[in-house]
This record gives sequence, structure tokens and C-alpha cells, in this order.
Amino acid sequence: MKKLFYILFILGCLTSVFGQKKATLKQGNKFYEKKEYVKAAEIYEQLKPTKDILQKLGDSYYNNFQMTNAVRAYGQLFFSYKDSLDKETFFRYANALKGIDDYNKGDAIMSEYLGFEQNTPKFMKNITRNSAFTYKLVMMSKNKTNGDFGISFYGDKVVFASLRNADGGEYGWNDRPFLDLFSATVNNEGQLTNVEPFPEEINSKKHESNAVFTEDLKTMYFSRTGERVQIGNERIATVKLYKAEFVDGKWTNVTMLPFSSDEYSVEHPALSKDGKQLYFASDMKGTIGSFDIFVVDINEDGTYSQPRNLGETINTIHREQFPFIADDGSLYFASDGHQGNGNLDIFMAIKLNDIDFDKPQNLGETINSGMDDFNLILDYKTGKGYFSSNRTGDDNLYTVALEENKLLFAVEGVVRDKNSLQLLPGTTVKLYNEAGELLEEVIVGKDGDFTFNTEPNKKYKVMAFRDFYIPAEASFDTSVKGKVYINLEMKIESYSDVEKNIKKDLEGSLFIELENIYFDLDKSNIKPQAAQVLDGLIALLKKYPYMEIEIGAHTDARASNLYNLRLSNRRAASALEYLVEKGIDRKRLRSIGYGETKPLIICPKNDCTEKEHAINRRCTFRILK
Repeated sequence: MKKLFYILFILGCLTSVFGQKKATLKQGNKFYEKKEYVKAAEIYEQLKPTKDILQKLGDSYYNNFQMTNAVRAYGQLFFSYKDSLDKETFFRYANALKGIDDYNKGDAIMSEYLGFEQNTPKFMKNITRNSAFTYKLVMMSKNKTNGDFGISFYGDKVVFASLRNADGGEYGWNDRPFLDLFSATVNNEGQLTNVEPFPEEINSKKHESNAVFTEDLKTMYFSRTGERVQIGNERIATVKLYKAEFVDGKWTNVTMLPFSSDEYSVEHPALSKDGKQLYFASDMKGTIGSFDIFVVDINEDGTYSQPRNLGETINTIHREQFPFIADDGSLYFASDGHQGNGNLDIFMAIKLNDIDFDKPQNLGETINSGMDDFNLILDYKTGKGYFSSNRTGDDNLYTVALEENKLLFAVEGVVRDKNSLQLLPGTTVKLYNEAGELLEEVIVGKDGDFTFNTEPNKKYKVMAFRDFYIPAEASFDTSVKGKVYINLEMKIESYSDVEKNIKKDLEGSLFIELENIYFDLDKSNIKPQAAQVLDGLIALLKKYPYMEIEIGAHTDARASNLYNLRLSNRRAASALEYLVEKGIDRKRLRSIGYGETKPLIICPKNDCTEKEHAINRRCTFRILK
């Protein structure tokens, strides 16, 4: 009996092993191309980690907000293939790192992507201090896995999209139920109550989300996915905008808006207060980046104008989505293209006229996290609103209470090269009080601009620092009027543009061209001629008190390498001590001996004349910053 049991056990194991299908790259790519990222990741995890597999594995996790796994896959990819990766992989890896709060490495990768230094914690701290409001948040549901997002006002209720309808099948992208629209009331604790699904005229077997309503509540616009169609090499289901009318107590006349298409998505509708303009996000032809924000006019006869892109002030080469138009016409939207905390952040742009908006402002770290934060809607009259975030790993809704930021006074400016007028991202700008104490410093971003918070009726100084540039400074007084704008664009200037004897060498380093300092054979003391030359250097260092230099000493080729190295170190130190004795701060100076390793004159078989040996015994002066 035991023998029979053992045979049956072995046969069962063999059946199990041989009955399993071996994971293949073809299977993984099939799921990936269909955007079924959960299944694709499961396959890729079983395969040999080639460049292509690691790329698609990281992207699969990134697209489903599984940032820990995305960082693991991208980390392997960067370790083995960094030099051959496309730039957008740097962007995704940086945001994945920020999504797990690794800002040091995330900023380092993002700095490589952008070409200038990033410091997200400093940026967000400064932005938060300068925001008009801070935001108090409360999660609206105790169940964190409902996938609630896309909220809008609906009279005295709210409407949102959710995965709560578990009977609607599963969506291949994330293996979660399809989205439906629900209405609810919000109690005094900011929680969703009386949650009810919209009728089947609105909720179909596809995704529905992001509904918005006219003021009389008789017309709604919402997003719905279409059928999969072949676009190029992919079969995709685009998102389209629909309109529905409330007639005789029910929603009817559901029609697709004419600028929707099988070839691109149109989603996230938002209405102006007068109901005459409809804003939305789309990747239609004419976008600057992945998704842009567009607007159409709603004509009196119910027709629509051609969609207009809001332009480069609002839209970037990355994602701009989830617009909302406040009562004063201000635009709130989500973006991962403007500088922020990582992934989607919420921004606000003031409306300037019928078609233009001011530069977007990040709303700060009291509402923005390292993950996706989006879909903010506000009621200015009550100072309350709602927004969506996946900071817990799933989409969730939050109530928002606006609280006035007590620190409202600010100084703003932009840093440019005085001669070329080019913006200078990466410049450090510092704020000092009247006593000269450092209060704050920022590294300006790609726009070359900076903002500091200040207090009314006080005196301040702003200084801009950049390696190989003369520091710029401006003093100002604040008043009860609030913001002060200090223009530094004509004040920051390179040393080499100002001083004729400051040159660039072949490696791009700046050096000070002075008459050569000569040393007697086997000596390191400063001769009278050398002192005269060094006095000229002292005058330059006193003129530019933030300049730092390296004093390099060189010997001729006589004696041994070790002896010459030690001799050159003594000569460099001797020159340094002379400068210190004349009042130059030691912290600004560095001395180094090069020995005979960098001769000006190379003699055959080291058979130099006495004059040639003397030329090789010299000091050089390189600017460090």
C-alpha cells in the first residue's frame, strides 16, 4: 500500500511539473503590448534578466504604481545597461525612487536626465513656505482598497469613480474591477456616506470616471473607455468623453463628444463656472507631451469649437491631467512635468485673460507626496474641497481644508548670465537677514528663478553664487504689500568675462595668467620678484572675496621624482603662506606640488639648458570656485 502511494505521489509531481507551461518572452510581450502589466510582470520575473526584459519589467511595475518593484527592476537595468538607455527611462527611474522616498538617489538620476542639479526636499520646503495656503487632509473611506478617485461636486453631493463594483469583470492593466461612477454625501467628519452607483445608462461594462456637471445639474460630461482598436502595432482602447442629460428623473441621451476618437484619448472633463468652456486632458495630435490640457468653447447651439492646447506655460513634455476650474477662473491640474515632489503633483495657475494662464505654482508638500496626487477640486466659499492620491499604494479620496499660510511675504528673482543673458540653472541663491545671518538657500531649477519667504517691514539681502562667477547681490526692504521682486539677471558675471588675465585652459578650467614665479635650484623661499607677482594675485583675491584658488608648484627634472615632489609641495606651501601672511583667508587656498610631472618644456634625454630648467620651476594658479 505504501509503495502504491509513493508511485502515485511521484506520478502526481511529474504531472504537475510537465503540466505547467514554461514562461516565454513571447507570452510576456503579448501581455505587455496589450497593456496587461500585471500578467506581463509575472512572466518577465521568470525569465533571464536581459536589457529588454528589465526595461519592460520596470515599466510594468511603474505603470501600476508598484514603485518598490519598479526600483528593483530599474536598478538592475541601470547597473548593467545605463549608458545605452533612453532618457525617458531616467525620468521613470527617478520618479520611482521618489515614490519610495529615496530623494537622494532620485534627485541624482533626475539631475542626469535634466542636465542640472535637483534638490527636491529643499525645493518643496521653499515652495511650501511660500504657498498662500497649507492643506489639512482626511481620508474619506476606511477601506483603502476601493480604488476611489476622480471626484467632483454634484449639488450637495459628490460623484467619484471607484472599483467598488466587483461584479464588473477585471481590467487587464491592473487585474482590478472596471471603474464605475458613484454618488455620495460627505458627513461632518469628511467621510463618504450613502454611496450609490449611477444607473446602467451611465455605468456600462467599460470604465466610467471623472464626471462633471453643469450648475443646474441637468447635463453631465464623463469619461468612458471604448473598444480595443488597432493603432499601428498596438490594440488599444482609448478614453472618450460623453455627454448625458437628466430628463424626467433619469439620465438619458448619452452621446459621445465629436472630438473623441479611436486614435487618441480624451478624458478628465472640467467646466468653467459659466458652463461655456469645457477643459480636458488628451494625447491628441498637437500635444506637447504625453497628455496635455485642452479647452473647447461650448456654443449656444450645443456645438463645440476646435480643441485648443493651453500651451507651453501649462503643458510640458510629460503628463498634464485632471483639470479643475475654480470660481475665479484659476486652473488646478496635475503634472509630473513641472518641478515637484515626484510623480503627479497638484499645481495652480491664475487666469490672466480669456486664453492665457500665469506660470503654474506647486501647492507644496502639505498636499503633494512622492506618489501621484491629482484631481483637486475646491469650494472657495467654504475653504474645503477634495482630491485623489495613491500615496498608500491604492487610489483614495481625501477631504481638504484650506488653512491660511502665515508666511506670505516673498522675494522672487531670476538668475542669468550678464553677457549671454542665458538662464543659469544650478545657481545657488541665498537669503540673509539684516545681521548677515543665512536664513535660507535654494538651487534654482531649469527656469533660473527662485522664491524666498520673508517677513514684513524687515531688511534682507539676496546673493547668487555659481562656480567661476562673481557673486551677485541685492538688498531690499519688505513692506506690508507682500511680494518683492528682485531682478538679478544683469548682475551675475563670469570671472573670465571681467578679468583679462583669467583664461580657460584646454580642459575648460579657469586659471589666472600671471608672470611666472621662479625658484632657485633646490630652494622654496619666495624671491622678491615672486613676491611682486604674488602681490598682484593678492589684489585679485581681495577684489573677489569668494574666489578660491589652487596654487600648483612645479620643479625641473633634476633629482629624483620623490625629491622633486617634496620640493614642489614646499614651494606651493611657501606661496600659500605668503598669501595668508598678507591677509588672505587660508580656507580660500589650496596648495599642491606636482613635482616634475607637468613640465612646460620637455627636453630630449632630459638635457635642458639652465634657462629651460628655470622655466619649468614655476607656480600656477587655478580657480576652484
